[in-house]
Amino acid sequence: AAALLIAAASSVPAASSEADFKAAYAAAEAANQRAGQLRDQWTATAAALADAKKAAIGGDFDKAVASSKEAEALARASILQAESEKQAWKALEIH
Repeated sequence: AAALLIAAASSVPAASSEADFKAAYAAAEAANQRAGQLRDQWTATAAALADAKKAAIGGDFDKAVASSKEAEALARASILQAESEKQAWKALEIH
């Protein structure tokens, strides 16, 4: 029975802290700034960052971290889009 309790307890993720939020938010901000440099920031990224900040202010760091990670993923996707489109136009050019 004790082994079952230990196994169940170890499968529950630890609650996120303010430090976890700050690290995740900083990574998302950095990716979003890079997207801005490429002139390809998405409004969905800004919304996820706003949700993250709102959750952190409310003390819900699990949600704040999740929203920050979502924002980072969106920013990275927008970077990928910008970089691929930078090359893709060449395939459409008439030779």
